[in-house]
Amino acid sequence: MRAGQQIVCVYEGHPRELCPIILGHSLKGDEKALTYQFAGSSNSGLPPGGEWRCLWLSKVRDVALRDGPWHSGSSHKKPHTCVDIVDLDVNPDSPYEPKRPTTRKPAQRKLPAGKRSAVRRKR
Repeated sequence: MRAGQQIVCVYEGHPRELCPIILGHSLKGDEKALTYQFAGSSNSGLPPGGEWRCLWLSKVRDVALRDGPWHSGSSHKKPHTCVDIVDLDVNPDSPYEPKRPTTRKPAQRKLPAGKRSAVRRKR
């Protein structure tokens, strides 16, 4: 995700080409990913241009990374039900407060008034 590479894999017996958008866990601890699938196939078919897909990572097989354009479809700022605990989110304006930022720079968080003076910048 940090390198912006596409993923080619097999999921439930179907070849898929996708870009991972959110990685995390279900409340039961299962690893999950909200992805944008832009090519390949699935049980329900794939509309032209692609579609959002929620994947259980334990079902992903034959994974390979590749360079190529990043696909993310329409914005995912609307609440989703795929990932309960967000670890990584490529959206720089993520509303989910991911545990680890995907950018190389530290995430800028707004602090409530009165707390700002407690934050010291490293030089």
